[in-house]
Amino acid sequence: MDLKDKKILLTGGDGFLGKFVQRELMASGVRGKDIRIPHHLDNDLRIWNNCEEAVVGMDLVVHLAASVGGIGFNQRNPGVLFYDNMIMGAHLMEAARRHGVEKFIQIGTVCAYPKFTPVPFKEDNLWDGYPEETNAPYGVAKKALLVQAQAYREQYGLNAIYLLPVNLYGPGDNFDLEDSHVIPALIRKCVEAVDSGSDTITVWGTGEPTREFLYVEDCARGIVLAARGYDEPEPVNLGSGEEISIRDLVTLIAQIAGFDGNIRWDSTRPDGQPRRCLDTQRAKEFGFKAEVSFEAGLARTIHWYKENRDEMP
Repeated sequence: MDLKDKKILLTGGDGFLGKFVQRELMASGVRGKDIRIPHHLDNDLRIWNNCEEAVVGMDLVVHLAASVGGIGFNQRNPGVLFYDNMIMGAHLMEAARRHGVEKFIQIGTVCAYPKFTPVPFKEDNLWDGYPEETNAPYGVAKKALLVQAQAYREQYGLNAIYLLPVNLYGPGDNFDLEDSHVIPALIRKCVEAVDSGSDTITVWGTGEPTREFLYVEDCARGIVLAARGYDEPEPVNLGSGEEISIRDLVTLIAQIAGFDGNIRWDSTRPDGQPRRCLDTQRAKEFGFKAEVSFEAGLARTIHWYKENRDEMP
């Protein structure tokens, strides 16, 4: 798909990932005036009419908008996470096909994979079991949108593709300790401990699970590459292909942030999925490979947090 002169709806465009996708689109030659971003305060995409109005005149829909958070947020809001993500995607895709949108990109989640998926996760493993319990409502809602995308392609000819980013991190992330994902939460804890002179931080779980992380700019580039060069029904993983234990992650963040105190593991808190690491071969079909090293990405994220934390709520 040649993106030049295309009208693009970018839901979630004012969010963490969305800001980078917008920047990447413009770097690819898309004019800013051709990108429509429905701001969530005025355009609730859980409401059908708002979805229908949003897609009118669009050639491409990139659906990033989501209700999302870390383990704690998932535990407190399973119903919200299921309903919001399911209904937004279902409404928007239906509106897109009714109004003749040329291409639809649905962003999925690594949380859709079964709890005990063999590592590295291959896209064909998606239906081999039930997701990890703490994030299953979110993961199942997102996985159902893959079914919708494939069904709409088969019945209506909608060019709907489905991308599965692994855990993202980077500048502009959510650093709220109650709702954030693991990297921003750890960064905040380490930086605040250094500032306060505290010699101990507390980290959820045992430290044994592993995770894979993708720098947000790399993910944005992958989405735009897929918009231009991927038109198949099979889902595609977007990741770095590198696995790290939470224990080693904490050590690395503490080192970069300058925290040399003690780490206390709160094993009463859930670990989440035992392992996460993606097979990223399919994404190479449209030229995607992660470029930002993990240490470099962490350093940029920590620097951004230190520079901007005073402006955060």
